[in-house]
Amino acid sequence: MSELITADLVDLDLSADTKEAAARSLAERMVEAGRVTDLDGFLADVAAREEQMPTGLDGGIGIPHCRSAHVTEPTLAFGRSAARIDFGAADGPADLIFLIAAPAGADSDHLTILSSLARQLMNADFTDALRSADRPEQAAALIRGEEPAAGEPAAAGPAGVEPAGVEPVASGLAAASGSAASTGASQTGSEPAVPFRIVAVTSCPTGIAHTYMAAESLENAAREAGVELVVETQGSAGFDKLPTATIAAADAVVFAHDVEVREKARFAGKPTVDVGVKAAISRPAELIAEARGKAARGEVAAPADGASEGSAPMDADGAAGDGFGTRLRKWLMTGVSYMVPFVAAGGLLIALAFAIGGYEIASAKSVADHFVWTETSSWAALLFQIGGAAFTFLVPVLAGYIAYGMADRPGLVPGFVGGYIATTIKAGFLGGLVAGLIAGAVVMAIQRFKVPASMRGIMPVVVIPLVSSAIVGVLMFVVIGKPIASAQEAMTDWLNGLSGANAIGLGVLLGLMMCFDLGGPVNKVAYAFATGGIAVSDPSTGSLKIMAAVMAAGMVPPLAMALATTVRGRLFTRAERENGKAAWVLGASFISEGAIPFAAADPLRVIPSSMVGGAVTGALSMAFDCTLRAPHGGIFVVPLIGQPFLYLLAIVAGTVVSTGLVVFLKGLRKTAEPEAPGQAGGGAAAGGTTEDESKVAVAV
Repeated sequence: MSELITADLVDLDLSADTKEAAARSLAERMVEAGRVTDLDGFLADVAAREEQMPTGLDGGIGIPHCRSAHVTEPTLAFGRSAARIDFGAADGPADLIFLIAAPAGADSDHLTILSSLARQLMNADFTDALRSADRPEQAAALIRGEEPAAGEPAAAGPAGVEPAGVEPVASGLAAASGSAASTGASQTGSEPAVPFRIVAVTSCPTGIAHTYMAAESLENAAREAGVELVVETQGSAGFDKLPTATIAAADAVVFAHDVEVREKARFAGKPTVDVGVKAAISRPAELIAEARGKAARGEVAAPADGASEGSAPMDADGAAGDGFGTRLRKWLMTGVSYMVPFVAAGGLLIALAFAIGGYEIASAKSVADHFVWTETSSWAALLFQIGGAAFTFLVPVLAGYIAYGMADRPGLVPGFVGGYIATTIKAGFLGGLVAGLIAGAVVMAIQRFKVPASMRGIMPVVVIPLVSSAIVGVLMFVVIGKPIASAQEAMTDWLNGLSGANAIGLGVLLGLMMCFDLGGPVNKVAYAFATGGIAVSDPSTGSLKIMAAVMAAGMVPPLAMALATTVRGRLFTRAERENGKAAWVLGASFISEGAIPFAAADPLRVIPSSMVGGAVTGALSMAFDCTLRAPHGGIFVVPLIGQPFLYLLAIVAGTVVSTGLVVFLKGLRKTAEPEAPGQAGGGAAAGGTTEDESKVAVAV
C-alpha cells in the first residue's frame, strides 16, 4: 500500500492564483505519481464538490477534496502559496492547500487517516510547522506523522523549535475512525456536579474532511466550556452509532451537517441545534452556548421521521447568511435535480420508440392488452408506453422534492399530492413548481406550532401528512390550480405562435443561459424549461423547437474548445490539449460540462466566447424551425430531429464562432504577455513541461 503523501506530492512554492489552478497543479502531481487516471474527470469531481460548499477554512487553509472513480488509491497533495488563494473562507485567502483524493470505493483505513489529517488542521502547532517547513520531504513526513530521518532537520515552529502538541496523523486513527469521543469535565473527575452533556452528529457531502474538522472543533470548544461532548461522525468510512444510553443521558443535541443525518429519529425529543457543517468549524462555541440555552428554556425538537424542527439538510445553514433568493434557488434546484433522471429515461425511451415505429406509435393500443413478440410495432409501442409512464412522474417528483428541499421528509407527501393534482388539472410544469412551494411552506408553518408531548409521536406520521395534503389539495383544486392551468395553456399557445424575431430572440436567450455556467443553476433552469415542455403525451411544436435549441446550444462550448485546441494548440497547455480530445465526444453527446476545465482556467475568455456561440446556435435552430422530441442524446438522436441538416449547420456555426472568438482573445493575451527568460522562440516545442505548468497557473 502506497504512502498517503510523498515528497513528489508536495509543492512548497505553489504559483497558482485561483483555486481551480491550484487544484489542477496539485492534481497533475497525482497523475504523474499514478494516483489519478483521468485529470479532467477528477478535476470535474473536485469542482462539483466545490460547488456544493466552499472548502476554505479559517486560519488560511484550503482543503479541496472529493471521492472520484478516477482515483486509484487515497492520496493527499500539499501546496504552500505565498500569494494566498481564495477558497471562500470568511477570514480571507489560504496559504496552505491540501488536495484530498479518495477512490469511489475507498477502504475505511485510508479514510480514517484522511479524517485524522482533517482533525489535525484544527491544531495551530501543526499548521505552523507546515508553514515553516523548508523541504518537501519535511512537509510530507510531518503530514504522515513520521519522525525525521537521521540527519534530516525537523520542521520547526515560528520560534525555531520543534512544534509541540502535533499529533501524528497516522497515529490518530482511533480518534478519527468515526467512533464517539468524549471530552469535558467528567474526564478529570474533579467536578463534583454532573456536567452538561451534548451529543453531536457531523457530516458533509463527501464525508472526508469537513465531517471530522467539525467534530474536532466542537470537541475543543466543549473542553474549554466544561461540557461533556460525544460526537458521531457520519463519514465516508461509515459511522459507529452512539450508544442508546449516551443519547438518552444527553441534555442537548447538535447536528452539523450538509447531508441528511442518518437515523435521525434516535435524537428526537431533545433540545436541538441544527446547522451546516461549516458553522461547527467556524463558530463551535456559539453552537454549544445555543444548545445550553435551548435546554435551559425547555425547547425540545418534536419526534420526527428523519425531520428536524430546523431547516432541511440542503438549507441547514441558510439562516447564517443566505437570503430568500438563494434559498429559493436551492429549493427549486433540488426538485429539478430529482426530476432530470425521469426526463432522461422517459424522453429517450419515447424517442427510441418513434425511431422504431414512427410517430403514429403514440396512438397504439396498450401493450397490456395487445403485444406480439415478433412485431416491431409492438416493441415500439412498449418502449413508448414505458417512457410515457416515466413522464407521468415528472411533475409530482418536481413538486415533491421542492417541498422536501424546504421542509425535509414531511414535505414529500403534500408535495407529491400537489404535483399529481397539477397534472390532472393540466397545470403542467408551472403548476408543479407552485404546488411544491406551497407544500413546503404549509409543512414549515405546521412545524412551528408547539404541540403537547403526547402528540409529538404522531405528528410526522399522521398529523403533518393529513393536514398539509388537505390544505395543498384544496388550494390546487379550487383556488389557484385553474389560474395556473390557464397560464400554462397561454404559455403553450404563445410558444406555438412564436415565429420570426420572437422565436429567434428566445433562441438567443436560451443559448446564453445554456453556456453561462456550463451545467450550473442557470444552465439547469433553461434545460428544465425545455424538458418541462416536452414532458407531455402530445408536446406542442413550440416546445419541440425550444428543446432543439437548448440541446444544440449546450453542445457548443465543449465542441468549440475541442476545435480551438486543434487549430491553435499553442495557445493551450498540454493538459488542455488533452482535454480537447475528450471534449469532442462530450460535446457531441450534449455534455456541456466538457468545457468546464477550460472555463475554470480562463473564465473571462472562455465563458463569453461560449455564450456568443451558444446564442448564435440557439437563434439559428429557432430560425430553421428545428424540433426535437428527445431530452438528451446529442448527435446520436439526430434522426429524431426535425430539419436535421439545418440543425447540424446551426451547431457548426455556433462552434466556429466560439472557436474564433476564444482563439482571438487568447491570442491577445499571449501577445500582451512578455516572454519569460529562457522561453524565447517558445511555442509548444520550446516551452516544454515548464511552460505548460506555468500556463496552468494563469486564470485570466
